[in-house]
Amino acid sequence: MTLLEATLAKIQPVDEALLAKAQAKLDNKTKPQGSLGRLEEVARRFAAITEDLSPDTAKKVIFTFAGDHGIVEEGVSLFPKEVTPQMVLNFLRGGAGVNVLARHSGAEVRVVDVGVDYDFEPAPGLIIRKVAKGTRNFAKGPAMTTEEAVAAVEVGIALAEEAKKEGVAMVGTGEMGIGNTSPSSAIIAAIAGCTVREVTHRGTGIGDEALENKIRAIQAGLDLNRPDPQNPLDVLTKVGGLEIAGIAGLVLGAAANRLPVVVDGFISTAGALIASEMHPSVRDYIFTAHTSVEIGHQMMMERIGVKPLLDLQFRLGEGTGAALAMGLIEAGVKVLKEMATFEEAGVASS
Repeated sequence: MTLLEATLAKIQPVDEALLAKAQAKLDNKTKPQGSLGRLEEVARRFAAITEDLSPDTAKKVIFTFAGDHGIVEEGVSLFPKEVTPQMVLNFLRGGAGVNVLARHSGAEVRVVDVGVDYDFEPAPGLIIRKVAKGTRNFAKGPAMTTEEAVAAVEVGIALAEEAKKEGVAMVGTGEMGIGNTSPSSAIIAAIAGCTVREVTHRGTGIGDEALENKIRAIQAGLDLNRPDPQNPLDVLTKVGGLEIAGIAGLVLGAAANRLPVVVDGFISTAGALIASEMHPSVRDYIFTAHTSVEIGHQMMMERIGVKPLLDLQFRLGEGTGAALAMGLIEAGVKVLKEMATFEEAGVASS
């Protein structure tokens, strides 16, 4: 049995009885029942995922997966692919948006080279698990081989398992890869059966003419490769990305190890979508950080069956939304753990 197969076999739905116990604990706090709204939802879900009514939230890690994309050859991005390794180095120096927001939330950023077309020297904060030096141009053929896609998924699974053993309380997803909104749009179009135009936006800020070209290139890739919407691994292999595969694996591994996973924006949700199509119970373990400006994101979330915690009009990626959402999730858990009960406070409950 492969690591992927073993992981899928291990995933179970969250226990409804634990959700009820966590809500009962929240209902005995010094507040009207349900008055903290979605913060209570976050708290009870976190408790049920971890099987602990007083869960730890101290150690938070964002895994920012990096990979290059052959589809960039089609002119789908405002930036050249050389920006991918340049941004990875910026992450390692602590100068990117995700670094700033992670510091604010008390989270650690770990950068995962799963598919960058560049040879990095070992560095603190960098995890080198390179499967290939980028994907191929899916407008001209499959983005990956099945073996490459599985290997990249298993990178993410292994990282989730290592995080669980390390005592990480929750993990977040992030990504870096010039051109990666194109495979993300292709993935949701293939799985949901919608048109490419419905789910394709401007990415890094391309103009009208470039947007039309981007739609053309994605459609050409779908027409040529004909990914099977009933087979998420086939979709991932034919039109996906190595960093998207890594994120899918992290989400699967988190679900298998009862580890809450905070999913960032459009590209991260493409990975979560692949994971949830592989196993429907994955959605129980996902906290969706925010709503992206990218138009295909809402359709992805609806397909998975999740609701975002924030709407800040982000379109940066990297794990920026996940960093902010982690602080919100931690706040909800602290209500569960630290808020006084009616009996403790000497307050009448009715």
